[in-house]
Amino acid sequence: MREPEEATPPPAAPRRRPEPQPTGRRHIRQEPAEAPPAPRVRRPADEPPPRARRSPEEPPPPRARRAADDPPPRTQRPAPHRRATEPAAPPPPPPAAPQRRSPQPGDRGLGVPAYAQDEPPRPGRRRRREDDGPLPDERPTDVIPAVQEAPMARRPGAAPPPPQGSEEEYNEIFGEDAYDDYDEYDDYEDYEDEQGFEDEDRAEPERIEDERPERQGPPPKKRKKKRALGWIAALTVLVLLAGGAYYGFTEIFGYDDYEGTGESDVLVQVQKGDSTSAIGNRLQAAGVVASGKAFVKAGDDNTAVSRLQQGYYVMKTKMSGASAVEKMIAPASKVGQVEIRPYTQFHDITQPDGKKTPGVYTLLSKASCAELNGTSTCIPVEELKKTIETVDLAKLGVPSWAVEAATNAEHKDRRLEGLIAPGIFNVKPGWTAEELLTDVVKTSAERILNAGLSDQSKGEGKTPYETLVIASIIEREAVKADFGKISRVIYNRIDKKMRLEMDSTINYVLDRPTLLTKPEDRDKAGAYNTYKFVGLTPTPIAVPSAEAIQAALKPADGEWLFFVKCEKNGLSCFTVTNDEHNKAKLDAQRRGVY
Repeated sequence: MREPEEATPPPAAPRRRPEPQPTGRRHIRQEPAEAPPAPRVRRPADEPPPRARRSPEEPPPPRARRAADDPPPRTQRPAPHRRATEPAAPPPPPPAAPQRRSPQPGDRGLGVPAYAQDEPPRPGRRRRREDDGPLPDERPTDVIPAVQEAPMARRPGAAPPPPQGSEEEYNEIFGEDAYDDYDEYDDYEDYEDEQGFEDEDRAEPERIEDERPERQGPPPKKRKKKRALGWIAALTVLVLLAGGAYYGFTEIFGYDDYEGTGESDVLVQVQKGDSTSAIGNRLQAAGVVASGKAFVKAGDDNTAVSRLQQGYYVMKTKMSGASAVEKMIAPASKVGQVEIRPYTQFHDITQPDGKKTPGVYTLLSKASCAELNGTSTCIPVEELKKTIETVDLAKLGVPSWAVEAATNAEHKDRRLEGLIAPGIFNVKPGWTAEELLTDVVKTSAERILNAGLSDQSKGEGKTPYETLVIASIIEREAVKADFGKISRVIYNRIDKKMRLEMDSTINYVLDRPTLLTKPEDRDKAGAYNTYKFVGLTPTPIAVPSAEAIQAALKPADGEWLFFVKCEKNGLSCFTVTNDEHNKAKLDAQRRGVY
């Protein structure tokens, strides 16, 4: 704690300076009107600070100087706030351009180190004396005048008030322990004195540069996303503008279109998946319509246009859009399409009532027919047979695993039997026989491969071609529900070196449906007479379905050796012994199944 100096008359109006600001200016705290205290005595570092108050009569000890060998003061630690040691004086009027006075020895309040006071005065300057009074503040600030408090009222008979400005008056007003709250600040003052911090030692504010490393790698994804969204938005606007411009152009300027129902015949092909616009473009390329827009506009309200299937259509050149739509949806305009079903064979089959079921030859010949400008494009059946008999099967597209066996077939016109897969084919009217067969065979080879039959996938102990023969017999002998069991009977009988004894193989040569055969019929079958010869027929006997091919690849498990049709829905009864088989036959006949 500090002790007051000798009692001096208090100033008329004490002035208060504002609190220290970050600019580094020194400000004096407002103190009560009392005598200015004496300077604080500097204590050695090892002496603990006294906590007792000094009496007013005790002279203050002289301030200790820093030893020459003490470490230099630190320059960057901010000095704690200190109370004024001298009474405040009215500041001089602020100069136009205030200048900082150079520190002088003895100017403790201006940050001059204590040891500088012993230095000799500089030439031309007078050494400052103690009676010179307080130094003028060269950094003027606004001074707020203190408000003189009114004297406290006293009761009659009370003791006389203490002298104005004395410590007794201050203690009477604020209490004897008023300074106790400020004891902690004494420690800061002592710390400052011990460390030798002065105003001039304070560090100037320094701008701290951003030393963080620059961002490496690609920019943030959010920025990319925003940029991508911007491009998408721009492209969308361009597409909308282009579409609007096209729509406006077609609405304003219209489109080209012919008048009438057309002139000469022309063949147009529609591919799988073609839209109405794509069909219109194909018609325009073939000279049918003046523009694809004419066809699209005419077919907007016609739902049949959206149901047009792939294939060939006979149209006319220079047709109006409406006429083109009307002709194209007519059934007679569709040509070149043929459907080949399972069970079908190459030759026609004569039914018991004399009717004929068309075979592959007839179906292909009919599909090749069209009338183009008065000329027929039909390929006769005989021309197709002759081509199959003489053409190189590999050139037609027959799978490599079937070429040799099919070439060596007994009946040359049946070399492609079983190698035509079931399904729909679109043949172009005007093709030659070889062109037509090549297209059909290549398409069939792909379908057979998709069904699971190949050089690597075949029946147990059989070649791919033999597996195809088994599949064709299965197709002719049973309904689909019995395919697996029929396949097992064929495999079991071949393994036991038994004749197949199947009527379907004999009826194949006779071009008849599957019926019971007589001995004289069997003699006509030749190598296809499975009542006479052991093993499979030389070639397949029908078009096998994908299900029949799968049954030939994976027969059902069982020991059956016989079967007979025993239900009117076509299902068969399977037995292991001949006696069981005969009983099943008698039962089926008794029930009128056959």
